[in-house]
Amino acid sequence: MSLWIRGGLVIDPANDLELVADLHVVNGRIAAVVAAGSVRPDDSDLVIQAEGLWVVPGLIDMHVHLREPGYEYKETVATGTAAAVAGGFTAVACMANTLPVNDSAAVTEFILERARMAGLARVYPVGAVSKGLQGKELAEMGEMHRAGIVAVSDDGQPIEDASLMRRALEYASTFGLPVIAHEEDRALSQGGVMNEGEWSFRLGLRGIPKAAEEAMVARDLAILERTGGHLHIAHISTAGSVELVRAAKRRGLPVTAEATPHHFSLTEAAVAGYNTHAKMNPPLRTEEDVRALREGLLDGTIDCIATDHAPHHTDEKLCEFDRAANGIIGLETALPLTLAMAREIGWSRKQMIAALSTNPARILRVPGGSLTVGAPADITLIDPELTWLVEAESLHSRSRNTPFLGRELRGRAVMTLVGGEIKWRLGEPGEGERT
Repeated sequence: MSLWIRGGLVIDPANDLELVADLHVVNGRIAAVVAAGSVRPDDSDLVIQAEGLWVVPGLIDMHVHLREPGYEYKETVATGTAAAVAGGFTAVACMANTLPVNDSAAVTEFILERARMAGLARVYPVGAVSKGLQGKELAEMGEMHRAGIVAVSDDGQPIEDASLMRRALEYASTFGLPVIAHEEDRALSQGGVMNEGEWSFRLGLRGIPKAAEEAMVARDLAILERTGGHLHIAHISTAGSVELVRAAKRRGLPVTAEATPHHFSLTEAAVAGYNTHAKMNPPLRTEEDVRALREGLLDGTIDCIATDHAPHHTDEKLCEFDRAANGIIGLETALPLTLAMAREIGWSRKQMIAALSTNPARILRVPGGSLTVGAPADITLIDPELTWLVEAESLHSRSRNTPFLGRELRGRAVMTLVGGEIKWRLGEPGEGERT
């Protein structure tokens, strides 16, 4: 099969490209990137007109929760990957906190089979660091690596035992796997439900101090300096954590970090009115922290953007704030929220696409993240000016837990191709209009 994507603004950070061009795909791979209009397609070719659109390497989200197996009432691999391609993501890495936990080759293989059946975005399972996410005994990383995991993480649970973290970094490094760390000192955070500060005092809610994250980041960086390996800091949320990572990178430590769109777009004030859709862990922080995250993205301290897509059933959010589940969905709102931030901080298009595609591919060592000739044709077409309303009935995730419902956003993926096949195309009347 041969297709042309013609006249779009091709943005490819991996090859330092940003130009109006035509892109040729043959048999699921990038065949050529040529000057716009310089080659006439054959009559048998499929031609996609992309004037006014960005043509970028498929977006890659290295931190999602697909919930299957075990929590299919929240999300499935099929519904989660449908949300992914609708958001412009051609690949996602899914965390291990399923039921049963992904701590074995059998669960890894089950997830990969479900992804093959869905036939939408590529799915890269993340294996557990510890058996059952219990933080006591290392899971069999070698077995899971052979089955197809791309990283290990006990996300949702901090690795409280420092000696276990040390062994995890050492063992994972033998397979080239990053250890994705949920940084939380539960001796400090226990019982907390939002950021400790002005708003927790106003609302009478128990707070989670920033030190709960920063103390664990500092600990793990100290261990990393001793062991080597690859530490990846998940959903970084405080100015102090950003500065710790910045200093570690200056020392040459092999550490990477991600920030979520909700943490760089919202503050703790979003919890006003006891809004459970703004409850997450780590919690939304302060204006100072939002500025620090944005500065970290701008200077490269924070390597990538990941959604921490965390679907929950309505009943798990429509309850008292203390009892509500942590987390929000994010695959379908990540791109416009990132575009909004990029406009505000003067982030270049190439920097933004690198954080959404090129860098996650590099961190996980997976295909994609570039439009290099011969690479898989995982491609996202973006209309950066399309405005659209976030409505529950138009979302593809099985869950609806997002604080952005009813919000008008600007920018959207209009087509998503995986292996040269169109998996998502925006085209329903009323789904958006250009400004």
